[in-house]
Amino acid sequence: MQIFDGELRFGIHAGQQNITLEDYYKLWDTTENLGYDWASVFDHFLPIMSDPEGPCFEGPTLLSALAARNKKLRCGIIVIGITYRNPAILAKIATTIDHVSNGRMELGIGGAWYELEHNQYGVDFPSIGKRLDMLGEAAKIIKSLWTQKRTTFDGRYYKITDALHEPKPLQQPHPPIWVGGAGEKKTLRVVAESADGWNTFLTPMEQYQHKLDVLAGHCADVGRDPGDVRKQLAMFAMVRESEAEVEEFRKQYANMSSSGPNMTPLAGTPEQCVEQLLPYVKAGVGDFLLLVRSPSAENLQTLELFAQKVIPVIRAEYQGMKT
Repeated sequence: MQIFDGELRFGIHAGQQNITLEDYYKLWDTTENLGYDWASVFDHFLPIMSDPEGPCFEGPTLLSALAARNKKLRCGIIVIGITYRNPAILAKIATTIDHVSNGRMELGIGGAWYELEHNQYGVDFPSIGKRLDMLGEAAKIIKSLWTQKRTTFDGRYYKITDALHEPKPLQQPHPPIWVGGAGEKKTLRVVAESADGWNTFLTPMEQYQHKLDVLAGHCADVGRDPGDVRKQLAMFAMVRESEAEVEEFRKQYANMSSSGPNMTPLAGTPEQCVEQLLPYVKAGVGDFLLLVRSPSAENLQTLELFAQKVIPVIRAEYQGMKT
């Protein structure tokens, strides 16, 4: 299954933490009005990379409301922690959102990582190896429920018995399944075996190319063309006309907590941002997601400049590569 073959897509990944519902609606409305292709919620019960005492809305239920409210954006969730929901129930949730959105749902799944919310909510938190094995089983179950009349699955972690899943999703053969993460041994293996797309964070090109090579090796093992796997990068971004403002952002980012995910920020003038992203386009990345936490003036300025002065140039360059 090749999804959105030949298209470049740009969007936001917006964790719904420390924000009112009205402001979160405003963020998605602005994103849609600026012409972006995609918006995603995250799957956490507590704020991440900040004070965990703040408010945080639940992901799939919020996504369903947004799917009904916004009419053009692809509705993503990057990514659902596999520990939080039985995969058969998750398939049903995603199918419902696919119908609510009239066929715009994209489901991301991953191995989960935030131990604090597992502890607070009484959710088992197995070892990373076990969680990634669960991820592999879950991806197979979800795809089978979406495409087969009935599903029976007898795995190590999940057992599904003659399960009926109706109605089927609107999208055929099924909504895109994304797997998020960068683990080379198990996560990228699950991507090769079962995912339509792979989501990870922006990292230096040399590191990213190494991950692409590992993914290609797994694809060869399972008899799959790595070009059939859609690639998606998420990144913190700061786009400004002034280089002085960009330099201040770089200093602030360097001082952020080291406990966050390993990623490279996108920071620069519009011209510099184009230069930073084009190597990834040439390497086969199809989706770029800006990590946004609120509709603040600073975030909206980046969203506007990126939409007006970065996206059109990258699209034009991409068209030139194809001719």
